[in-house]
Amino acid sequence: MHREITIKYEYFEDYNELSKDEVDLIQKAYGICEKAYAPYSEFKVGASILLSNGEVILGNNQENTAYPSGLCAERVALFYANANYDSDKVQTIVVVSNGDLIDEKLVITPCGSCRQVMLESEKRQDEPIRIVLVAHNRSVYVFQSIQDLLPFGFGSNF
Repeated sequence: MHREITIKYEYFEDYNELSKDEVDLIQKAYGICEKAYAPYSEFKVGASILLSNGEVILGNNQENTAYPSGLCAERVALFYANANYDSDKVQTIVVVSNGDLIDEKLVITPCGSCRQVMLESEKRQDEPIRIVLVAHNRSVYVFQSIQDLLPFGFGSNF
């Protein structure tokens, strides 16, 4: 039996096409991105999260000489949000990067571990999380749920 999965997303050539609130989240993610601790890869990642109470949580990648002991920006922000605001839902997460690891036209996407943590956060709050991924050239991919980035996640309906 052949089955097919459709991935839904929106594409914008420039993040200024998004709402003022999302542009603000992107700018905050870029601000925290610059504070990332990435002495080994020199590739910095920033994440900003908008909670249902209006609070904005920031996170950046934290590398460690004892690889893989570091942590990605998305998980830093999500774990902080879930630990400190457990009754508030994550509405949006923005991910940006700075560094030469990928071409400027390509968007940085969350790693598998971060996708799984996002899936667990959606499950935990029983509500999808909007994911905004920004490329170096300012183009943007927007997903309405982690299910579109991780359709066969551990513990999902499959």
